[in-house]
Amino acid sequence: MSRRKTERLLNLVVCLLATRRYLTAEQIRRAVPGYPESDEAFKRMFERDKEELRELGVPLEVGSDQQGGGGEEIGYRIPPQAYELPDIHLTPDEAAVLGLAARVWQRASMAEAASGALLKLRAAGVETDVTTAVGIEPRVNTGDPAFPALWEAVRDGRPVAFDYQGIGRTSVVRRHLEPWGVVSRRGRWYVVGFDRDREEQRVFRLSRIVGDVGGDGPSGTVTVPDGVDVRRIAFDWGDPVSEPRPATVRLRAGSAQGPRRWARDVRPAPADEGDGDWDEATLTFRDVERFAPYLARFADDVVVLDPPDLREAVIQQLKSVLAVTSHDPGAADVRGVQEGTVGGR
Repeated sequence: MSRRKTERLLNLVVCLLATRRYLTAEQIRRAVPGYPESDEAFKRMFERDKEELRELGVPLEVGSDQQGGGGEEIGYRIPPQAYELPDIHLTPDEAAVLGLAARVWQRASMAEAASGALLKLRAAGVETDVTTAVGIEPRVNTGDPAFPALWEAVRDGRPVAFDYQGIGRTSVVRRHLEPWGVVSRRGRWYVVGFDRDREEQRVFRLSRIVGDVGGDGPSGTVTVPDGVDVRRIAFDWGDPVSEPRPATVRLRAGSAQGPRRWARDVRPAPADEGDGDWDEATLTFRDVERFAPYLARFADDVVVLDPPDLREAVIQQLKSVLAVTSHDPGAADVRGVQEGTVGGR
């Protein structure tokens, strides 16, 4: 919506709220800035504006102040009692929950909305507890790039499409989803909905979505089926990431003691590979996204050989470090690891 249209609609709402009698279209035309001089153009614009207000939920009342007699001209107004929210009464526990919820969101877009809601409640005389110290500060980490687009799609009832990289896959697949909800489970975010490709309900982890999430249809075309518990679906979902998987890594001799301690076996690396003393080990892991940052902490003392998705995840971790330390002379060592050149790889 353009700024000019927004200002005109706001002025129209203020005008119709302030009047105690019905205002005719001509009176509105003179009182509200932004309407055209042409009668036909004004009529078309005013009709669109009335529809906009109704779609926004504004209770536009149509009537006349004249009682019978015929020939009365139709007018418009917005009854304040129908437009304003009723008095809000919160128990101390409910007010405390509101204050706590406002401090949960770390993402700027969510924090702004929560803060604005609390400000409006305080302006209405509702006490909200946002200062009481708590022993444990709750945080919801919504750092997944796909989160804002999916949250908005759920809110608007809009289908989406995105590229998804499943467990153990090195390539992405295009998915088309009717999203029902976004849920946090064990520190990870998931979107639940109807998968149009498989024609069944599915759960997708947000961190495995590659690239942007795009719209795949108009708003208002997705509805959550009756009786569907989105949170329960996400919590009952059999996430294959829970299955243990083997990883083959190369460890620099005398280093990387952490991985060595819980390796299934450690053996000398083939003599024809590598530019120094290296061992080869088999490790077991369950979650690529948790295991990759751990291995990346050992920098050039660990080289992942297999599986490919773990190797790629470690490289991406090291590339992110390289981006931050690009002006550091020591970044050359990191570059060697992320290019896979350490240990003869």
